Amino acid sequence: MKGNNEFRIKRKGSAFSLPLTPKMNAIEINKLSKRFEIETEKNVGILGRLLSFNKKAKIIHAFRDFSLDIEKGEALGIIGKNGVGKTTLLKLISGVYKPTSGKIKINGKMGSFIGLSIGFHYDLTVRDNIFLYAALRGMLREEIAKKFNEIIKFAELENFVDTKFKRLSSGMQARLAFATAIQTNPDILLLDEVLAVGDKEFYKKCLSVTENFKKSGKTILFVSHNLDAIKQFCTKVLYLRKDNSYEIGKPNDVINTYLKENK
Repeated sequence: MKGNNEFRIKRKGSAFSLPLTPKMNAIEINKLSKRFEIETEKNVGILGRLLSFNKKAKIIHAFRDFSLDIEKGEALGIIGKNGVGKTTLLKLISGVYKPTSGKIKINGKMGSFIGLSIGFHYDLTVRDNIFLYAALRGMLREEIAKKFNEIIKFAELENFVDTKFKRLSSGMQARLAFATAIQTNPDILLLDEVLAVGDKEFYKKCLSVTENFKKSGKTILFVSHNLDAIKQFCTKVLYLRKDNSYEIGKPNDVINTYLKENK
C-alpha cells in the first residue's frame, strides 16, 4: 500500500499505481439539529385561553448535532422506539421539515413514501393526484401519461381512477402513494412504516420492488418496527435512542443491541 488513496500492482518486475475509487455518498448530514416548540397553557379558564394569557412553549429536541453519511447503494434500516425521531429524520431529509441548524446534502433524485397524505391532495381524484405528484418530482406530463396505466395496475385501483383521494381507504391511499413514488425512478427512496397499512400481499409486492431497487444500486432508507424485514433487507442499520445518541452498523449487531436495551 502507498498512502491512503492508491495501491501498487507488480507486473513483470515493475510496479505502477492505480487510484482507488472513492465511495460516493447519497446523503450527507452535518451537525443536524431540529427543535420543536409546542405551546402549552396553564389552567387559566376560557378567558385566559382566548386572550392567550400564560401561554408558554415546551421545547423538544428531535436531533442535536447529528452527523451521518449514507453511501450510494446502501439499504439503511432505521429502528428505535416510538418518539425517537425516525420519521422526523426522513422528513428532514426529504425537505418536509427544515433543520433548526446544520445541513443536509442530497446527491441524486429522491422519492419519498412518508405518510399517506404527503404529496397528495385530498380533494383531487386519483388521476389528478398521480399527475400532480409525479410533476412535483420532475417528471414531464408525457412521461407520466406513459406510466399512468402501470401505476393504476400496481396500486390495484382500476375502478377508482376518478375517485377523490379522500374517499379511498387507508390501504388504497398507501398503494397509490407507493405505486406513484416508485415510478418517478428515484436514486434515493425513503420508506416509512406506513407500508404496513396495506394488506400482506401488497406489502410483499412492495418489498419485492424495493429489493429490485437495491439490486440496481439505488439508495434506500427504510423505517420499520418489523425487525425481521429490516434484518432481511438492509445492509446496515441505524438505531436511534431517545437521549439523541445512536448506533449504526451491521444489522444483526445493531438489532441485538436494540433488543437487549428494550427487553
